[in-house]
Amino acid sequence: MSAELQGLPEDPRYPIGRFQRPQTINADERSSAVRDLAEMPELLRNALEGLGEEELSTPYRNGGWTVRQLVHHVADSHMQAFARVRLALTADAPVIVRYDEKAWAELHDSLAAPVEWSLELLESLHARWVMMLQALNEEQWHRTFVHPEHGAQTVELATLLYAWHARHHVAHITHLRAERGW
Repeated sequence: MSAELQGLPEDPRYPIGRFQRPQTINADERSSAVRDLAEMPELLRNALEGLGEEELSTPYRNGGWTVRQLVHHVADSHMQAFARVRLALTADAPVIVRYDEKAWAELHDSLAAPVEWSLELLESLHARWVMMLQALNEEQWHRTFVHPEHGAQTVELATLLYAWHARHHVAHITHLRAERGW
């Protein structure tokens, strides 16, 4: 029986599929993405419930980060996204600084810090992010920042991307748990 038929993804790198950049984004899609961002910290906490040090030190796939590194990566990434959106809302098309997420995942804190630290950070960060997004007007949703490799991105596209990113990494953990019977 194939992994897909058992409810596991064929490609463990993309358990919910790759992000699909939409041609246009409507208000319902934005609202759904904001809801996903609001729910993400609790979903991540639930996905980690009951995992011990051995499970947290297990790579989510062959050649992938450990569950611990994955949780800290989400915090790192979402802090960057929050700051980028704030920059887009307060400056005219700012060029953002990219960061090496793989190198960050190898720093000592990503390898050793308790996941609780990043869970608490994400709860507060997402609460502020969602509050900020819920107050945006139509013009603000279309403001941009410029990524050095990917070009201009609107606030609304970044919101959809990071809502996908949140679901993507929670699914890494839930699929690993299903695969391992945790």
